[in-house]
Amino acid sequence: MADRTTTSRGGNVGSAIVNALLLYGINIWPGWQVLPFLTADMARVLDLINASLIAGIIVNLVCVVIRARALMALGNLLVIGFGLAAMLRLWEVFPFDFGDGWSGWPVLVRVFLVVGIVGSVIGAIVEVVNLFRALVGFQPRPR
Repeated sequence: MADRTTTSRGGNVGSAIVNALLLYGINIWPGWQVLPFLTADMARVLDLINASLIAGIIVNLVCVVIRARALMALGNLLVIGFGLAAMLRLWEVFPFDFGDGWSGWPVLVRVFLVVGIVGSVIGAIVEVVNLFRALVGFQPRPR
């Protein structure tokens, strides 16, 4: 039986395109500076956000060419790692200023960061299991 993967080539290409558009939008046009709730401290987080997006582009394009479960799991772990680092830096730096508007925004953003961090940890555990299964040749029984 062929080595099946859960992501289609089209999905990988689409993800790479979305990451490239985000990278362009954040850094070139219109740039993160146009968002009034982001402070100059965003520059302290930008390197990890860019690294996460670039890793996503590279991993997805490699997975278009090489369709291997172990490689996909390893690539996903890499992207999750960069994303988790970016979210932890966002938590630490918190480059947001919502002004005198609704005072609940900082709490809401922190809640979303916690959800993202927890989701990333769970995703990393899933990818470690997927990597192990791919390396030992485990195949789930068909239904």
